[in-house]
Amino acid sequence: MPASKINFFTEDTQYTLKNKLAIKQWIKDTITGEGFKLGEISFIFCSDEYLHKINVEYLDHDTYTDIITFDNSEDDEWIAGDIFISVERTKENAHKFAVPEIDELHRVIIHGVLHLCGYLDKKADDKKLMTEKENEYLSKRAFV
Repeated sequence: MPASKINFFTEDTQYTLKNKLAIKQWIKDTITGEGFKLGEISFIFCSDEYLHKINVEYLDHDTYTDIITFDNSEDDEWIAGDIFISVERTKENAHKFAVPEIDELHRVIIHGVLHLCGYLDKKADDKKLMTEKENEYLSKRAFV
């Protein structure tokens, strides 16, 4: 049985995540709600430049993005992975979409978790379902 753990790290940024315990519980509840068990997930909050380098090096995409999810799951039952989030990009997107920065950050966090649960977002139908799932789980936050 894998370790059941959620880690938060920073790289190339001074960001401090608030409500860590509540966020961990929310993530666990999301994973359980999707029919999976929590293995080990690491969230790495970083700068735009740091995430851009990862995007180029590992995915061969020379673009800026708000999130990159690496699935480390070893079987179909357990969720594990590394989720890199650009704090700068989520702040910028929050302003662009006229939503609170914390809401955008939480949307991106749960977006990464949903990717680990098997949801995709490249095709229009997949993107629509992903957004519906994000909204569903955002509405279940017991904090903010």
